[in-house]
Amino acid sequence: MYTANSLKAELNSKGWRLTPQREVILEVFQNLPQGKHLSAEELFALLEKRQEGISLSTIYRTLKLMTRMGILRELELAEVHKHYELNTSSPNHHHHMVCAQCNMTIEFENTSILKQATKQVEKSGLELIDCQLTIYTICPEAVRKGWPAVVSSDWVCSRAIRAAELEEGASFL
Repeated sequence: MYTANSLKAELNSKGWRLTPQREVILEVFQNLPQGKHLSAEELFALLEKRQEGISLSTIYRTLKLMTRMGILRELELAEVHKHYELNTSSPNHHHHMVCAQCNMTIEFENTSILKQATKQVEKSGLELIDCQLTIYTICPEAVRKGWPAVVSSDWVCSRAIRAAELEEGASFL
């Protein structure tokens, strides 16, 4: 897990600085509840609410840098925007199941996926940076509604609504 000091040391070793903006962004990701992912736009809105004064372009650059450094994982879920989460160095990388209709995301762990990825990477003489599997699904409620022909594009299943309400109730920043 990165601390401000370890991030500063790594940035300095590459000729970069630990700016106050980078430190704030790291702190946001360190304090996110498990399973929470943020897009650049969501991060911008959170920081704007906290009156941090960090521009969207700075956020994009910082997310890209922290992803390259291995601090964050970049996720391509069913939504238009990429999402980010803290890249824990845990041996239990988690993966995602995403409903293609309502974007509800469920995390799961499976060590055999990481083992297989490691085996393939070593066999090819490469170095593993990240291992993530995203399984695109359709929730049962969307199927009952007649997906894909009958379900409107703005419909959200009740499970996703409940998850969003629980998330709104949790104050994580």
